[in-house]
Amino acid sequence: MVQRHSTKPAKIGKGSGRRAHVLIVEARYYEAIADQLLAGASQALKDANTSFDVITVPGSLEIPAAIAIGTEAAQRKKQPYDGAVALGCVIRGDTLHFEIVAEQSARALMDFAVAQKLPLGNGILTVDTNSQAEARANPEEGNKGGEAARATLALIGLKRELAKR
Repeated sequence: MVQRHSTKPAKIGKGSGRRAHVLIVEARYYEAIADQLLAGASQALKDANTSFDVITVPGSLEIPAAIAIGTEAAQRKKQPYDGAVALGCVIRGDTLHFEIVAEQSARALMDFAVAQKLPLGNGILTVDTNSQAEARANPEEGNKGGEAARATLALIGLKRELAKR
């Protein structure tokens, strides 16, 4: 599902020109954690007056592909995203699945961000317990969703600043 948020896009940095538009891709595997991560990221982007779209996917392994699909579609429509935010949660279990999901989603996000030169904040939590996830996701505590969004904004600013030199 894609949701569009029509707040005025943020102007990043001094004299950066065009305002920012960000893609958030969130995994809904852990609904309560996803709600908190999205609340934190959304608030950080709204505070920066940045427009954003939200795409939801089932789990963290689907996030990199969704970012690739979403950014390509936006580029084709000549409405490119300036950056992306990945939100999800992987909680350690009794099998190796945790390691596979945590490592492969992070690897794919990093590979894509570097190859595409796309500012990307990784807000995929990798934790041992649900209580750790709740503390990190809660906008009033760890606010990792907000941190990921602010990281994206910082990278957008850096990219624009260096492009002017």
